[in-house]
Amino acid sequence: MDVSTASFEAEVLEASKTLPVVVDFWAPWCGPCRALTPVLEKVAAGYAGRVKLVKINSDENQELAAAFDIRSIPNVIAFRNGRAEAQFMGALPEGQVRAFFEKLLPSASELALARAEGAFAAGRLDEAGDELAKVQPDMDLDARAGALRQGIAFARAQKDGPGEAALRARLAADPLDHEARAALAALFVGARRYGEAMDELLEIVRRAKDWKDGEAKKQILAVFTLAGDQPELVQQYRRKLASLVY
Repeated sequence: MDVSTASFEAEVLEASKTLPVVVDFWAPWCGPCRALTPVLEKVAAGYAGRVKLVKINSDENQELAAAFDIRSIPNVIAFRNGRAEAQFMGALPEGQVRAFFEKLLPSASELALARAEGAFAAGRLDEAGDELAKVQPDMDLDARAGALRQGIAFARAQKDGPGEAALRARLAADPLDHEARAALAALFVGARRYGEAMDELLEIVRRAKDWKDGEAKKQILAVFTLAGDQPELVQQYRRKLASLVY
């Protein structure tokens, strides 16, 4: 599809949060562009539903061309998660174009982690744990995997540990019972009540910043990752945490 400056945010940046978007910067007068376009379209057809291909006329959308420092065309840029991730220039042969597309697809670990996150959101803890076990160490995935591992532990504790009423009773008797407050936060995380969980953890930070070597802060950071689909909530509590820590 043809994309312009007006539609770039929706069709490229937002769309790339769901699947990779390959952007072909071209112009009608460009001979190598005319050679590359059918190759891109052929390769993209083989990845239908997994990679999106769009075209941008660099002559008609000079603001975008300048923003991405397009000095020579064709220039192909791949976007994932709202940002440019890889690119190439010139009319490459089909094999190299296919290799470029292949690198954009999620790895087996990324797919397993996505399935684990979905199972956790649906309350299927055993399935989430099984999928999480398939995730290999990866610096790009470790934070998400660690947060999910903690979330699963919280959810299991919710089922096996004391209930909300019992924990609130302990806090009413002793507001400095940080173990009870942390357990209450864990219970809320397991139920995906992230705001309430972070309220309790922030209260621990406020009362005892160094409790268990900063454990409450570490747990809040894990909740930020678990609640990634609620960016406004995460941003709100990031500000609250910063006001207490810094």
